[in-house]
Amino acid sequence: MSNINTKLQALWQETSETESVRQRLYHVLRQSIIQMLLPPGKALSEKEVADAFSVSRQPVREAFIRLSEAGLVEVRPQRGTYVVKISQAAVLEARFVREAVEVAVVRQATAKGLPPEVLTELHDLLERQRRCIEPHDTIRFYQLDERFHKTLSLGVGQQSAWKVIEEVRAQLDRVRYLSVPDTTPIARLIDQHVDIVAAIEDRDIALAEQAMRRHLREIFVSLPDLVQRFPEMFDAQETISLIEEAIP
Repeated sequence: MSNINTKLQALWQETSETESVRQRLYHVLRQSIIQMLLPPGKALSEKEVADAFSVSRQPVREAFIRLSEAGLVEVRPQRGTYVVKISQAAVLEARFVREAVEVAVVRQATAKGLPPEVLTELHDLLERQRRCIEPHDTIRFYQLDERFHKTLSLGVGQQSAWKVIEEVRAQLDRVRYLSVPDTTPIARLIDQHVDIVAAIEDRDIALAEQAMRRHLREIFVSLPDLVQRFPEMFDAQETISLIEEAIP
């Protein structure tokens, strides 16, 4: 744990001091798992985490329980707590749910139109995303990517839709972090965002839905390659046929 304490502390500083210690720990550990700072299969120690953040073991234990409920860690009685391997089935299920929700969001955004201030924010996010290409700033890009999709949902007044997306995306996000920059170029994802915004502005519902589906189905391109390149990250009991079966 000591070799990543600095990065964990940086994530801790990004959390709000108004949140409970348990909530802050959950956010830090969740982001650490998603960003692969805590890779699949890694053992987690209540004591080491508690010592790293100078907190008691009780909020750490509670954070572990929440991470277990989110499918990110496995608590094995008498053996310890481990970051779970990536499940292809869970990734594909999350993608399915996310597509259903976000296509509905973009349909509503296109049919009703977005307020000028929301469109301005989307264009600003696109420009900030472009500035991530040259330095290959993957982490910053995905923060802005999250802002982009959240802005769309909130822009049509669908806060609950965004909550659903947040609940299911953890496994999917781990794959997304693995896939950039080597498998899925940031520039390609930004171009897909541009297509989504352009279709919304043109009030072309069919094109907007198509653009969002194409964007969210990028995982079908990257996942098989990632399973081959990083087999230690994935559940060895699953097979690549899961991906083939899921492709529409």
